[in-house]
Amino acid sequence: MRELPPTAGLPLPLPELFGARGGFSRAAQDYVGAPYAGLACSGTASLVLILTALRRLSGCRTVIVPAYTCPLVALAVAHCGLRLRLCDLAADSLDFDMKALAAMCDEDTLAIMPTHLAGRVARVAPVLRLARERGVFVIEDAAQSFGARRGGQSVGLEGDAGFFSFAAGKGLSLYEGGLWVTRDPALAAAIERAQDDIIKRDAWREFRRCLELAAYALFYRPAFLPWVYGMPLRRALKKGNLPSAVGDIFSPEILLHHVGGWRQGAGRRALSRLQAFHQQTADQAMRRLAVLDRLPGVLVFRDMEDEEGTWPCLMLCLPDQDRRNRTLGVLWGAGLGVTRMFIHALPDYGYLRSCVPQDACPNARDLAARSLTITNSLWLDDTGFARVTDALEQVA
Repeated sequence: MRELPPTAGLPLPLPELFGARGGFSRAAQDYVGAPYAGLACSGTASLVLILTALRRLSGCRTVIVPAYTCPLVALAVAHCGLRLRLCDLAADSLDFDMKALAAMCDEDTLAIMPTHLAGRVARVAPVLRLARERGVFVIEDAAQSFGARRGGQSVGLEGDAGFFSFAAGKGLSLYEGGLWVTRDPALAAAIERAQDDIIKRDAWREFRRCLELAAYALFYRPAFLPWVYGMPLRRALKKGNLPSAVGDIFSPEILLHHVGGWRQGAGRRALSRLQAFHQQTADQAMRRLAVLDRLPGVLVFRDMEDEEGTWPCLMLCLPDQDRRNRTLGVLWGAGLGVTRMFIHALPDYGYLRSCVPQDACPNARDLAARSLTITNSLWLDDTGFARVTDALEQVA
């Protein structure tokens, strides 16, 4: 039995768990070239720190996010006592509809959050121009894109602040971890003050995370993934619980604690292998994009000329929801790493009703209805990828 992960996470050899402790925060900061940065226990915690700092610097309370993004973003905004507004995407795009964004950006807008989704590089420049005209902060959600660059500069540094995630499956993993970055010394100082105020030591939680990272090193391989990923996935699909199948259900409690030296040491050693891993996955993605481009009616999301995204997965749209669903009927649960990014646009998650407005977002809902992802794991060989493309061709 073999099971492929839904994204190309960096495998963690067991020997890398042992050695010198600490050092990851500075190494990750140097890797992205950030003048100021800090380590947090998750990407969501990093966002909470940024939002807390911005709230203390401004009297505004509204945060604008894409209508199609991770539910944790909505929970982080609510955690900070801020108001969420949803902006629709441009048609067949992962970027904001800029006309809609300009219309909703008002005197209460604190921040706008463009998102580098699935390793793709978002168009931050037009958002930044609008924000500068209105006196609004820009936060780059680069949770899925650590290592992505535009014009040689890391994502996360074009706006006022950005954050990355080191959760399982997002390339390099501390099992859970996050990094906030900024070029602004005053904002960095505000984030550090927020970190001193709200991040506490939690020995029990950190011990659990150490066990989970050790389990990741042991079980993140095709021979063991049927048990820790495949079986829960297929149970959720059988019950029709699609949010659970992709991991879209989150607790409103956001953990805020320090990352210990043992996990940092493992992350620092893994970081030394990350650039070569990203090159391998990028080379594989380029070969496979050429194959997907030949399929009729299939839209594949990719980068512009000056952009170097990361490639945890290949994200694509089929012509309509019916064909997307029929494709997933063949491939989802087949052990080939085919899944969906998010099940819904944010207004359509029942458990988020208390913190997410019911705004119109037809393009975001259309993306949720027609999209799927294919793992770019190096464990997906050409034979397995041919099974995926054969199914796509038969349906599309």
